[in-house]
Amino acid sequence: MPPLDAVRPGRAVEHPTCRTSWILSFPVAHHIRSAGGVAYARVAVTATDHDPAVPPASRTIRTFHPRRGRMSDRQTDALSRLWPAYGLDVPDGPVLPVDLVDLFGRRAPVVLEIGSGMGDTTAAMAAADPDRDYLAVEVHTPGIANLLHLVERDGLRNVRVAEGDALSLVNGLPEGVLDAVHVFFPDPWPKSRHHKRRIIQPTHVALLRSRLRSGGMLHCATDWAEYADVMRETLDADPELVDTYGGFAPRPAHRPVTKFERRAITAGRPVADLLYRRR
Repeated sequence: MPPLDAVRPGRAVEHPTCRTSWILSFPVAHHIRSAGGVAYARVAVTATDHDPAVPPASRTIRTFHPRRGRMSDRQTDALSRLWPAYGLDVPDGPVLPVDLVDLFGRRAPVVLEIGSGMGDTTAAMAAADPDRDYLAVEVHTPGIANLLHLVERDGLRNVRVAEGDALSLVNGLPEGVLDAVHVFFPDPWPKSRHHKRRIIQPTHVALLRSRLRSGGMLHCATDWAEYADVMRETLDADPELVDTYGGFAPRPAHRPVTKFERRAITAGRPVADLLYRRR
């Protein structure tokens, strides 16, 4: 792929080996990789797993769809100023180890928030739970920027924000290091041919569970009824997880109502919470 600074914004670029198309969007400060240069945010629009020319062993199946989005001046400013202090890049390629004590500057229980969206829920939970640290991972740049704004506005010292693939991040964590994992309203990937992209499936659950301490909690929530049933079956099948409610749980008071939940309630869709504890 050509260097980013050699490509005009809005131009599609084909990766030379995997045929992944990229569209270069707006300048984003946290994509600066060398002093004095500004690169553009890259948004994948074609995944390698759709290309029959790529050997199956080398294909990557993403559990998310990278999205572009306009950023307000406030969000752009927050991203530029706060990313060096609160941000963590999750690179594509080889897994890199993540030292949570070094990342947060203290030793405390850590909650992993997978898919933090615009960050309102993460910020509210972290503000109400100062004795635990919150690591939010997201791929939507405006959401990352908005969470950074909330971190500064609310004076939150116990939040860090990672950009990239959550599963790559989890692979870089030591086993038994997390106090809890939250997966709130993940993409349900409703079409049958896309079910392989769902984050709650046996191999992914086993990975997430392995990073929980004994007694640590895996908390999932969804407003997609079919996915809720699949989630429950998948979590029940893991021998190291215990269903703390014997089925779907009432919404815990510590989980704020998200925008997705408000939309679901308005549309008449029930929201399912699942809380499982590692043995």
